[in-house]
Amino acid sequence: MLGIGLELRRRGHDVTVVTSGYFRSLIEQIGLDFAELGTREQFIEFVEDPNIWDPYKGFISIVRKGVLPSMREQYEIVAAHNEPGRTLIIGSCLGLGARVAHDKLDIPIVTLHLQPAVFWSVSAPPKMPAPMPMGKWIPRWLKRIQYRMVESLMIDRIVCGELNAFRAELNLPPVRRVASRWWHSPQCNIGLFPDWYAPPQPDWPPHTEVTGFPLWDERGVEPLPESLEQFLGGGGPPIVFTPGSAMIHGRQFFEAAIQASQQLDRRALLLTRFPDQLPETLPAGVRHFSYVPFSQVLPRAAAVVHHGGIGTTAQGLAAGVPQLVMPMSHDQPDNAARLEQMGVGEWLKPSKFRPAHVQACLERLLCSADVRQRCREYAGRLAGNDAIAQTCTIIERVAGAR
Repeated sequence: MLGIGLELRRRGHDVTVVTSGYFRSLIEQIGLDFAELGTREQFIEFVEDPNIWDPYKGFISIVRKGVLPSMREQYEIVAAHNEPGRTLIIGSCLGLGARVAHDKLDIPIVTLHLQPAVFWSVSAPPKMPAPMPMGKWIPRWLKRIQYRMVESLMIDRIVCGELNAFRAELNLPPVRRVASRWWHSPQCNIGLFPDWYAPPQPDWPPHTEVTGFPLWDERGVEPLPESLEQFLGGGGPPIVFTPGSAMIHGRQFFEAAIQASQQLDRRALLLTRFPDQLPETLPAGVRHFSYVPFSQVLPRAAAVVHHGGIGTTAQGLAAGVPQLVMPMSHDQPDNAARLEQMGVGEWLKPSKFRPAHVQACLERLLCSADVRQRCREYAGRLAGNDAIAQTCTIIERVAGAR
């Protein structure tokens, strides 16, 4: 979002980023206007909930503790910034307050989808976090029934009560079938991934285009720490381990990472903003940093081991390194399955993420000439692709149409 905001500002547009106070300093540092939607303390309290990473409870927790409580405030912020004829909303499908503002105030809206998992399709279904048979052998009519059951029995049941109560306050009609019919923009949806990663399907929402991975990662905002440069230059390429920037329950992940890297006789780079997950003392050849831009460190790494978030997945592909994924919930299992199908990675369930399994997977990935070749191939496909510029051109087209 920030990379797109910077490009839009470069093109002469006014940009206001509406998000948690947790990100205030970064947004103000890069020079974009900021509107706070929830405090830093609320964000920390939110990510402390282990249920947000559960394959069954994750979506429910995010909606009940993050999406619905912020809905009215998000609407009010958008309404306060609205200049009729000059304002465009750019948001995710979980920005319910912004979507309501579109319906009430007739503000054009572009929905950005970072990951293909949000596009339900009977022709090419994404891998769901909770077990649900969606293989090629399942007939399409049964897949439609399964989607309908998930939507009506879980998503609509959780979302529609409070959403429609708010809509009634604004004299808007109720909505249902939120995931398939409502939370995608009726004007423009953009998939921020390449068509070779997830080919567009005929049953995706209308007015959908894909551009590519945006790959903006704070590169150049701060110089790399001198100690990181010394570590990277002081030995063989390390294995990079990260369970995600918002994960604070990753002690088991890091314990397995340290032991596996030691058994492989490989150096390791541990990335987390929450160092309480780490041992007090790290062994030789293992270093911890809070955050470093992946675009600056992964090309100098041997492999990356992560949770399957789309941002890390994309940066790993761009860097041309093998990937081992421990998917937990949301889009992570789908990204893990795509990496495995592409021949550039493997994945382990959290229950199987133990030192011996991690070591075995990494040995296969690091010793495979075929994996190295596939990694180089996909890195070449991403070289020179400016998805952010393409995305902003589409956004300007939507704005110009109004």
